Amino acid sequence: MNQNIKQQKFSDVNLSDPFFSTLKNDYPKFENWFNSHPDRNAYVLYDDTRNIQGFLHLKNESGIINDIRPKINAPKILKVATFKVVAHGTKMGEQFIKVIMDNAINQSADLCYVTIFPKHQNLIKLVQSFGFEEYGEKGDTLNPEKVYVKDMRKITGDINKDYPLINKNGTRKYLLSIYPQYHSVMFPDSILTTENKDIITDISHTNSIHKIYVCSMSQVDVLKYGDVIVLYRTSDQNRSAEYSSVATSICVVEEVKQQYEFSSFNDFFSYASQYSVFDRQDLAYWYGRGGCKTIKMTYNVALSKRIVRHDLIETIRMDRNAYWGFIPITNQQFEDIISYGKVNPKIFI
Repeated sequence: MNQNIKQQKFSDVNLSDPFFSTLKNDYPKFENWFNSHPDRNAYVLYDDTRNIQGFLHLKNESGIINDIRPKINAPKILKVATFKVVAHGTKMGEQFIKVIMDNAINQSADLCYVTIFPKHQNLIKLVQSFGFEEYGEKGDTLNPEKVYVKDMRKITGDINKDYPLINKNGTRKYLLSIYPQYHSVMFPDSILTTENKDIITDISHTNSIHKIYVCSMSQVDVLKYGDVIVLYRTSDQNRSAEYSSVATSICVVEEVKQQYEFSSFNDFFSYASQYSVFDRQDLAYWYGRGGCKTIKMTYNVALSKRIVRHDLIETIRMDRNAYWGFIPITNQQFEDIISYGKVNPKIFI
């Protein structure tokens, strides 16, 4: 979880913060409800001056949900009970979606749902882009909230709407190496225990579900929409790769672009800088070299147990003599990585 999003009790959250004014206006009983549940937990985002920028409260439910038209019925349901984000250009909405989905997977939820007033179009677009579909209504029939539901038991073939679920059947799998200086700021959930967590800051490539990596490896030209990638953090300088290079995460490819597809450096920079760890100087370097590629992918899950190169070779049976910048993975090797890396099987459909 991003270091600026804190899990707190309601009693530790300042309800007088101006952030809550719209929630109080939308829900006249909000303040009384909030104060009557001091021990409930919320995910709260603060800016540098301790002003609240995001708030998320989740609730576990089950069976028939009667206050929705039509009713919802499932064994395990995750309700997004309160959700608001102040847009400030850092993809924080995506990070909160990630928190919601992490909870849904960890709790084996069959469904997730959220209720939103139609006037909150930005929030509606956000949840719909990650697979919440308009389902019904709740509340006053004259001014109802819309209900949006995400079914965690099926995939549609749309990578974003399916997130964090991964289709492992009939998809190609590859290992992609990333240098240490880029790895952990792009993939904060996959940071190693030996690394300094202060390197993770409130910037878009850290908080977003989408990631863009830039490289010049010709091998990545084969990547297509839906291909699955295991990220491989290469070793630090002066350390043996055998026990310091590790598989850390699983992503799904959205698209790969070649340098020639961009009309100019500014076009390239505008695209790559959205979700990339690379600054303008880095991107100018890659563009200046020529033949660079951008890989856009969703960051679906971190391995609970990192797998060092030694174990990838000896246990997963990957080829020691292969080029480890980019290497195909067999279905069986991928299954073994999932198992050995202790990845929640609910991620895979």
